Amino acid sequence: MAETAAEVAQLDERPSAPVRTDTSRVARPDIAGPDTPEHPFPIILSGAVQRGFGRGGKDLGCPTANFPDESILPMSSVTQTGVYFGYAQVSREKDGKIVLPEEDAKVLPMVMSLGRNPFYKNKMLTAEIHLMHDFQSDFYGHEMKAVVLGYIRPQLDYISREALIEDIETDKRVALKSLARPGYEKFKADPSFDTTNLSRL
Repeated sequence: MAETAAEVAQLDERPSAPVRTDTSRVARPDIAGPDTPEHPFPIILSGAVQRGFGRGGKDLGCPTANFPDESILPMSSVTQTGVYFGYAQVSREKDGKIVLPEEDAKVLPMVMSLGRNPFYKNKMLTAEIHLMHDFQSDFYGHEMKAVVLGYIRPQLDYISREALIEDIETDKRVALKSLARPGYEKFKADPSFDTTNLSRL
């Protein structure tokens, strides 16, 4: 059995990741996973959004929200490093005050990278979530909940930033198509999410 993400995080040396090739790019499927989530999914994660490296939005055009280290153990202990998909929601409140508009607090489709990001050679294991929505402001410190539903691909290294961006855009399309199936779409109404203060979903 392959090592879990948590086991990889304990290694002194970062394991090398395969380099993405044109052949692997062409061979990527449009939909990931079976028609309904299978063990160990769904996986529920929650925690306050942390500041990351700030590279997602600036370098890659894909801003991400980071979970604190302790929040990712329910996932890293049972899954491998890689790219995943599911739904996530950011709380409107921060420090007891409603800060975000309703539009930003919807349950949103997301893609998530769990690992050390081989292209940037991170030393620490991170969980970076990209919510597919244009937020009006940042939401550091806000509580975020995620329901992870499936696996898209392993973490890869890249010969260029452009190749990484191309794969990220493909990840987004695969996630949206995968979530459009009834067996996944129903998790948008998962009890983990808070829809009590929203007038519409």
